[in-house]
Amino acid sequence: MSVLSHSENISVILSLGLMLIAARLFGEFFRKLKMPLVVGELIAGVVLGPSLLGYFYPNISTIIFTQNEHAAIALSGIINISIIMLLFVAGMELNLSLIRQQGKAAFSTSVFGLIIPLAMGFAIGYFGYNLFGENSTDKIAFALFIGTSMAISALPVIARTLLDLNLFRTKVGSIIITAAMFNDLIGWILFSVIIGMLKGSAHHSLLFTLLYTIGYALIMLTAGRFFINKSMPWAEKNFSWPGGFLSLSLGLAFLGAAFTEYIGLHAIFGAFIIGISIGDSVHVTEKMKDNVSQFVTNIFAPLFFVSIGFKVNFLNHFDLQITLVVLILAIVGKISGAYLGAKLGGLSNKESLAIGFGLNARGAMEIILAILALQAKLIGEDLFVAIVIMAVVTSVLAGPMLNWLLKPKANTIETN
Repeated sequence: MSVLSHSENISVILSLGLMLIAARLFGEFFRKLKMPLVVGELIAGVVLGPSLLGYFYPNISTIIFTQNEHAAIALSGIINISIIMLLFVAGMELNLSLIRQQGKAAFSTSVFGLIIPLAMGFAIGYFGYNLFGENSTDKIAFALFIGTSMAISALPVIARTLLDLNLFRTKVGSIIITAAMFNDLIGWILFSVIIGMLKGSAHHSLLFTLLYTIGYALIMLTAGRFFINKSMPWAEKNFSWPGGFLSLSLGLAFLGAAFTEYIGLHAIFGAFIIGISIGDSVHVTEKMKDNVSQFVTNIFAPLFFVSIGFKVNFLNHFDLQITLVVLILAIVGKISGAYLGAKLGGLSNKESLAIGFGLNARGAMEIILAILALQAKLIGEDLFVAIVIMAVVTSVLAGPMLNWLLKPKANTIETN
């Protein structure tokens, strides 16, 4: 069995150290500017990647990041694990009971906030295919991806924004969180089907891909969720806690990821559904979730977001036309859909518009979607850069717009 050489080990370790430190420095800087931490982490990747360091000091960049092929493969494996962990944590944040409990306004917002941007994205992706300059042979899969990327939200970014603005426990905040949960759940199921179409086209049809996706989700969210819920008290009694929970939960996430990868879906979908199943257990406290989240979001998440800057040269692959199309489509589709749903649910114009801007934050989830599509060769580098820019702009825009629209008063939910 081949192992990393002395120089390859140094390359991997040096890369990881620089990536983590740069992510923290840039992240904290942008956090002080009232922007999401992920913005700084992305900028750190652009600085260390081919866009800046690789362009002005190619020899230094080559020595640190790309000198050894085996080291690059090892680093890629760590990044793939980071994506799986990120989706697992995102799944844990989903609260199925909250989705079920919300009333008419949350339901209509969730449905219209998903369907309208999904339909608009699919139509533009299919009929305006040449706008994006893509040459993928699977036009349906490409159009589905555009629709899904327009429909999905970024639950972690939205939750953090609402907490910072003291809107998390308001009526508007509750509707935004519920709709974001629903959009993410359906969006990742759709994306798993898309990736399954690309990866498994030689093995099974679209129908079987859809059946595998829905079947796995249903089994894990019913029987799997029941088993996990029942086994948690035993695990807490027999294992050290919270370390035992960290090991068991991540272990189950990797097993779920391996299974979905094996059946032709993407590994991240398996981890995402496992995250929902574990996070929905009555025996899993917010503190236990926070322990896992802190571990993942402060170590593995920065590695992933910095690595995005290594994928493409953001300066060379910036296309103004594609970026404007993606940005306008994302903003108009999500805000109009959520606004219509909220209005049908009985909310005022300002509240409905605020919900639209809140759900419009894409952030980390959108970027993960884009990087996986790029790896699957479903999209090109120009569109990838446009989607990353859209994710950053919509995330930064959400906070100020929510604050401006809802500043006069916050309609707080009554608690017993």
